Amino acid sequence: MNEREPTTDRAETFVVKVDRLPEQLAVWRQKLSRKAKQEKRFRFYSLYGLVSHPVTLRAAWEQVKANGGAAGVDKVSIEQVTAGGEEAFLAEIEAAMRGKTYRPQPVRRVYIPKASGKLRPLGIPTVRDRVVQTAVLLIVEPIFEADFEDCSYGFRPGRSAQDALAEVRRQLNEGRTTVYDADLAGYFDSIPHDKLIACIRMRVVDGSVLWLIKQWLRAPVVEAGQRKGQKPTVKRNKQGTPQGGVISPLLANIYLHWFDKVFCASGGPAQWAKAVLVRYADDFVVMARYVSPQLRGFIETKIEDWLKLKINREKTRIVNVREAKQRLDFLGYSFRYDRDRYGRARQYLNMIPSPKAMARERSRLREMTAASQCYKPLPVLIREINEHLRGWAGYFGKGYPRQAFRDINSYVRCRLTRHVQRRSQRGYWPPKGRTFYQHFDHMGLLYL
Repeated sequence: MNEREPTTDRAETFVVKVDRLPEQLAVWRQKLSRKAKQEKRFRFYSLYGLVSHPVTLRAAWEQVKANGGAAGVDKVSIEQVTAGGEEAFLAEIEAAMRGKTYRPQPVRRVYIPKASGKLRPLGIPTVRDRVVQTAVLLIVEPIFEADFEDCSYGFRPGRSAQDALAEVRRQLNEGRTTVYDADLAGYFDSIPHDKLIACIRMRVVDGSVLWLIKQWLRAPVVEAGQRKGQKPTVKRNKQGTPQGGVISPLLANIYLHWFDKVFCASGGPAQWAKAVLVRYADDFVVMARYVSPQLRGFIETKIEDWLKLKINREKTRIVNVREAKQRLDFLGYSFRYDRDRYGRARQYLNMIPSPKAMARERSRLREMTAASQCYKPLPVLIREINEHLRGWAGYFGKGYPRQAFRDINSYVRCRLTRHVQRRSQRGYWPPKGRTFYQHFDHMGLLYL
């Protein structure tokens, strides 16, 4: 089931903050975008000078520093770079770029838990490599942005998951309630390198820039041993683009853009089936009044035979949201038609946090209030919970979240009650005349 709100991992959600770019770089990006829009077949052949320019590298470093993130295999953190001197760090990168001696370092692989209980691999490049990747991203992104279709929302400047959700809601209201709910199996890990480079060459033919991208795709992946004393394993990927790389989301969008393009073309399902595609990175739904075998065949043939990707048949399904007990789960939300609350003979489109999203939130709150957090003073813990809840509510505040918010409010207070009682051998009780709930409210616990 295609249902994943955007991850909170910093490395994977890197999006250029356009308002922070220096004026000179902003002008370069505008010119590249204008040229790409005016000449759809133009191939850019001289970009490396812009990538390696001190203005671009400085802007790339500022973006990486603002985004944060962990150290790579060299164990050099952003804080260490700052303490050791940013100018010397950037001068070293510029010299390596100008002299064509820059070589990417291996990627450190870590695993983060998924909602299903499985682990998702994440590749963390070194800070140095993240800066160079960001420099390439700053220059080539406006070129490809000029080509991307409106149906694509993930990891793009000025676009968000909320925009994709609003489009899904609009299409359901317009009657496209039969949905091909797709799930791609390991998309980031299965992109064919040769086909991806061919897609990039449709717009960028600068050999030095292409060499950089190829090196990042082929960079060794270092994975720590599972047991103490065990040597780390090192391997090279023959396909895929590591999740966690700064440039990986753009590369993933470049590849699936060709599915968007044929879908929306004059001979595609957007015309002959009046179908609508809504895609957020590798998560997408196709919405229509009726999903015919022809429409389903088009999707699966283009994805599997043409792009050489794999559709997870167990999780992919066709759902009619208008039917009883049917719902569409997309980007952390459930869309379903419910009975009118006032007993009128009609249904309304309900948009609420999905069951999996609620389970993930409870799991995160359990972690924040676990026994291992007993050392934290209660005001500090409440402040951390408030910050987390604001972010969660900011994303899930659309539609009709009132009941979900009530459930989370109750869960937080129950967890905190258990937490404070666990901390004291004699038990913990609020001041006389107050309940636990009143005590937490008095201490500033956020109520959604």
